[in-house]
Amino acid sequence: MNAPHPPRPDESALHALVDGRLPPEQAERLHAGLAAAMREESDAWVRQRALLQTLHADWLQRPLPDALRQAAERLDETQAARRRWAVGTGLAASWVLAFGLGWGLHGPWGGDATPAAAASAPQQFARQAAVAHAVYQPERRHPVEVTAAEQEHLVQWLSRRLARPLTVPHLEAQGFELVGGRLLPGGDGARAQFMYQNAEGVRITLYLGALDDGQAPAFHFYSEGAVSGFYWVDRGFGYALSGALPRPALQALATAVYRQLSPAPPAGAHAPARGS
Repeated sequence: MNAPHPPRPDESALHALVDGRLPPEQAERLHAGLAAAMREESDAWVRQRALLQTLHADWLQRPLPDALRQAAERLDETQAARRRWAVGTGLAASWVLAFGLGWGLHGPWGGDATPAAAASAPQQFARQAAVAHAVYQPERRHPVEVTAAEQEHLVQWLSRRLARPLTVPHLEAQGFELVGGRLLPGGDGARAQFMYQNAEGVRITLYLGALDDGQAPAFHFYSEGAVSGFYWVDRGFGYALSGALPRPALQALATAVYRQLSPAPPAGAHAPARGS
């Protein structure tokens, strides 16, 4: 007869464990008492939290700007229900991710940290892509949810969730093979992330989802720490290619992706013009 599974700990205790708020002895007892699957889940939360903190370490150490503090106070007053929901789901790391994305990252979008309202929807989309790349690119055991071996299933699943037929770009000619993909939250709906890797183990990610800024397609460069990339919007869909590669290499990869995913441009047209 199989031994019964140990009961799942209280969610608040799990959050305190992941956030490092428990006394060492209590944390050790709780971690030791977790089932194997739950222990792996909590360890993944810890790794994700550390990656996010590393990505924005310099920003997190700055004094809180007045505009950001006031906006946070307004958010706290109007979104109490959303905070209760987030705690109930057990997504301890989601607040770190939402805070970093919602209030703006230090980078080429304006220097000092600024409220999210100062950034356009495509810029916020690119920030989400950069954070998603930083979180999942280092993973060894679980870099993707569905591997390239199940590419047909991957495409069907993500197409259904994003409510749009998707195509996985082929980048073998550029030296990158598909690792797989995953479903992510972002903006007002679902996002997809495809991951690629070259022979040296360098990984790039393509982040995509519904997005419409009403402008003609144009490449825009972004950079946050070691993560750089290009993003563009085409026919109501956003794309962001991220990686730790030189800008010319990323632009060549982004151009290859664009040419495969977009319809044939009008006579005399080329890939999107290089933006900011």
